[in-house]
Amino acid sequence: MKRVVLVTGGAGGIGRAVVETMAERGYQVVACDREEEKGRALVAELARAGYELSFLPCDVSKEEEVAAVIKAIEHDYGRLEILVNNAGIIRRRTGEEISVADWDAVFAVNARGPFLFCKYVTPIMKRQRWGRIVNISSVAAKTGDITSAPGYGPAKAALDCLTKTFARELAPYGVTVNAVAPHAIETEMSAQWSEEKRRSIIAAIPLGRLGTPREVAAAVAFLASEEASFITGAILDVNGGFLMV
Repeated sequence: MKRVVLVTGGAGGIGRAVVETMAERGYQVVACDREEEKGRALVAELARAGYELSFLPCDVSKEEEVAAVIKAIEHDYGRLEILVNNAGIIRRRTGEEISVADWDAVFAVNARGPFLFCKYVTPIMKRQRWGRIVNISSVAAKTGDITSAPGYGPAKAALDCLTKTFARELAPYGVTVNAVAPHAIETEMSAQWSEEKRRSIIAAIPLGRLGTPREVAAAVAFLASEEASFITGAILDVNGGFLMV
């Protein structure tokens, strides 16, 4: 029986790479995203390639929508073994310029969203006495803002702490909770950089290049696997050596 994996923010970027990777590895994938058209197009594309998956629209910051997604998965499959909290947004302003509304929006998606999904999957995974939660964090959780996005790093730092909190709470039930912390990945977010910023960021990476969404997805797949069963509460850096701690 295929294990069921839910990927939030699964319609594009790192989320899409996770959806593709997990489908290719034989999981039953459910993607959710608030960009419904892109999500359904991805499902159709992968279905043509022979993979079975489904899509549910969801704004991860809204509790009623998160609850509805989990309820639908329980109804359709009766279980949920793996949760990947990938959905995230960024607002590029200085600390002086960012509005309170933008700050709140960043925290609502990057911190509140993962909390809501962790909260609602906890009863299922405790009942199963097995589960994997993998949160997509960022190097900015440790370094603070490095790309003029003052709300992003603090929200991801909160996510790191949330990861460890749920890791302790769920460990007695055979559930592991970890995070992957990328830096400088080729996504829509990094595409917003100027060429000058791009060159300067690459110059600070020992491996001398940007990472790919598939490389992040591979780290997620490892943490979701049986091979990672003795790893919990960890933040796995995927940054080309940019931050060595």
